[in-house]
Amino acid sequence: MVKNLQPAYSIRSLTEQDIPEMQALFHATVLTINSKDYTKEEAEDWASCGNSIEHWKELLAKNDYIGALDGQDSIIGFSSMNAEGYLHSMFVHKDWQGKGVATLLLSEVEKMAHGYNVHKISVEVSITAQPFFEKHGYLVVKEQKANRLYLANYVMEKTL
Repeated sequence: MVKNLQPAYSIRSLTEQDIPEMQALFHATVLTINSKDYTKEEAEDWASCGNSIEHWKELLAKNDYIGALDGQDSIIGFSSMNAEGYLHSMFVHKDWQGKGVATLLLSEVEKMAHGYNVHKISVEVSITAQPFFEKHGYLVVKEQKANRLYLANYVMEKTL
């Protein structure tokens, strides 16, 4: 008999104490995973957006962040939602890609949106993340250019 070896993840709210771990995860993910779809300069520009502790404090003040944790309580992914239905962030550690972490996080932030009585979620996603969000019912509203180097990304929405 084959047992399901699905890893067990826990979810918890993230706080300012988690910023250093969130920064490291964001930086590593952008420079390794997203660099497959963006130039080195674009990925470095994007990654540099997460260098400031003050920037992360502002994000935590405006959005409710949750983290997926492994068995050792290390953050292996994080996402966020605000009361207006804007999904600000979704990043999964480079070593945890394709293991259900993003799906779990997306399910949790969609529950948050329901709790806010939001009927439509909007998100800006990278070229890398677009197929994942489409698979989960999100539709592209428009392509846009973001950051200093004008990275291509997509505004997407999902009606709940």
